[in-house]
Amino acid sequence: MSSFDGVVPALADALTKKNYTTLTPVQEGVLAPELRDADLLVSAQTGSGKTVAFGMSLAPTLMGDADRLPQTRTPMALVVAPTRELALQVKRELEWLYAGAGASLASCVGGMDMRTERQVLGRGAHIVVGTPGRLRDHIQRGSLDMSEMKAIVLDEADEMLDLGFREDLEFILDAAPAERRTLMFSATVPRPIVSLAKRFQRNAVRLETTTEQRQHGDIDYRALTVAPSDRENAIINVLRFYEAKSAIVFCATRESVNRMTSRFTNRGFSVVALSGELSQAQRTHALQSMRDGRARVCIATDVAARGLDLPDLELVIHSDLPQNSPALLHRSGRTGRAGRKGVSVLIVPYSQRFRAERLLQGARIEATWAAPPSAKEINERDDQRLLEDPALTEPVAEEEMAFASTLLAAHSPEQVAAAFVRLHRSGKSAPEDLQENPKFERGERKAEKRKPRTDFEGSNWFKLAVGHRQNAETRWLLPMLYKSGNVAKGDVGAIKVYGNETHVEIAASSVERFTQAIGPHGVVEKGINVVAIDGTPTRPDETGSAPADTPARPPSARPAAARAERPARESDDDAAPRDTPRPPRNKPSTESTGAYAGKKPRKTRAHRDEPTGDRPERKVRPDYKPAEYDAMDAPRSRKSYKPKAARDDAGSKGADATSPRKPFKARSDKPGSDKSRSEKPHTDKPYSGKPYSGKPASGKPKSGKTGLGKPGGKFRGVAGRKKDGAGGKPYKGKGPKTD
Repeated sequence: MSSFDGVVPALADALTKKNYTTLTPVQEGVLAPELRDADLLVSAQTGSGKTVAFGMSLAPTLMGDADRLPQTRTPMALVVAPTRELALQVKRELEWLYAGAGASLASCVGGMDMRTERQVLGRGAHIVVGTPGRLRDHIQRGSLDMSEMKAIVLDEADEMLDLGFREDLEFILDAAPAERRTLMFSATVPRPIVSLAKRFQRNAVRLETTTEQRQHGDIDYRALTVAPSDRENAIINVLRFYEAKSAIVFCATRESVNRMTSRFTNRGFSVVALSGELSQAQRTHALQSMRDGRARVCIATDVAARGLDLPDLELVIHSDLPQNSPALLHRSGRTGRAGRKGVSVLIVPYSQRFRAERLLQGARIEATWAAPPSAKEINERDDQRLLEDPALTEPVAEEEMAFASTLLAAHSPEQVAAAFVRLHRSGKSAPEDLQENPKFERGERKAEKRKPRTDFEGSNWFKLAVGHRQNAETRWLLPMLYKSGNVAKGDVGAIKVYGNETHVEIAASSVERFTQAIGPHGVVEKGINVVAIDGTPTRPDETGSAPADTPARPPSARPAAARAERPARESDDDAAPRDTPRPPRNKPSTESTGAYAGKKPRKTRAHRDEPTGDRPERKVRPDYKPAEYDAMDAPRSRKSYKPKAARDDAGSKGADATSPRKPFKARSDKPGSDKSRSEKPHTDKPYSGKPYSGKPASGKPKSGKTGLGKPGGKFRGVAGRKKDGAGGKPYKGKGPKTD
């Protein structure tokens, strides 16, 4: 009989080998005899041993009264986890727990080779652990047979619903046999979890642990207020102050993870990164480095906030505040697990102090508010750890005594002790100097605001004849009072701006100077009147009245009878109706009264020359013809354009378009010669580009130049021109060339 009541003997032996002496409350709760075959909905805090709990709860369903699991070709149990890291961790926990029962386990997670997983499933596995998306793929491909499934466990069910896996979970549960056990384990039980349990569980038993009433009793919460620019420096000082065996720093984005990983590595910390952009092999390697002690600090996003169990994790640092209170609990739950102590530190910028308080209040956690450790405090803590080092209290061995005597013979005891201190501090990163942390206690700041000012006792109040309606603002009233009122700085108390007046409090020490400065008329800058107020002023009646010192409008000199006989305006309600209809909008109007009075009527061509009202008739020139004048503004038709002169075949212009073409008259090559050129029409064939080598028409040779007189140039043929002269055939005649 094992020392663990209700536990299958094979699993009890595994617990004993792992040095388990007692079970946690959630583990004892699932072992109740009445819950042997029941569906369970378990809510327990992070780090309470839920993996071992549902592993022990599954054993009677899978093994019965046998000592070992039977041979099988199809899986008997399925465990679904939200992340790859958590799924692989659950598999490792179940492997040592079911090692004596001869269980075979398989994992199906994203980022791994699917062909290898299919081969492992084909050989037969008793328990399959995986993520929702990959499990659904195996079911659809037929590589995961759900026909013999006896139990399904949903670990961190609330997280899977938050990540959007509800559809995948419903598909997996629908594919399993109806006669099965369904166990749901979650840190919280929100309404979606309850609705999922009602649909896929049969008479589920709700199990809550007694320790759930006190959140994370083994975790010491600390909130450190820092300047926004000192956030990373504060994290470095926190790591140096605690010198934890392993720590994890949570960031909000992947960019922050990459930046902090690079900086902390340069500072001498053994750091690994963990985020969603890494491959599964990289993430597995990072976690293994933390477990075997090769890395001391893990910088991660919220992908590591659920279910991960890192041994000896003593410190959790929140570089960026979590989104909500449950996220704060899950992050902090990576430490203080299974009875171990841990510290959770929130790095809080000044502007996020109130948000951090709301997070802690929502999580029902009391945190200690303080400033980050300074460089002096870190050095003192290092010295204290050195004095408490067990190496200084352990007895000296014989082989060590001989070398110690040699050191003392060669060096003084002070020199040996100083060398020991240097060696102790050599591998540690230097602490950072932080900005001075101002006083930022919420209650004290509120008390200071509520505290009445004692330096204005016996002060006097003055009223300025300017207010909101005159654009009065404190930012220009205060400098004006200092300058024009000869008031010392700090002697102006409360300033209350109302609609048409402003009340100003002046300290008793400056009242006399202020009264002398404003003079007997009580005027300051910009002609603003100032009047002293007896006693404490009250809020004026803002009914739209004029300022106090503004003179009232004098009464009208017109007799009341004349004002009574005034005809009604069109805007009055009792006005008589119009005899003539109002002209439509955007139409010319000649009325002198009414809504269109004073508006200049729009002119149109139809009535441009017609007289309007008393306007004298415009004089018209005798030669003015309205028909021709109006036709000038009309669009011109194609027929109205005057035709251009036509060009004959030889390229010459005629007199007009209707004149007959003149015959081509050939020019002689020589004066007085009857010889004429052949009558050939011009073509658009370009010039061949040969250089001109003859004499110019003036008889002067162009030596060394070609084309149009430019060195190396060529004549560009122009369509419609004769190819004689420049760029044409060379002239070979004797006399001067004539056109």
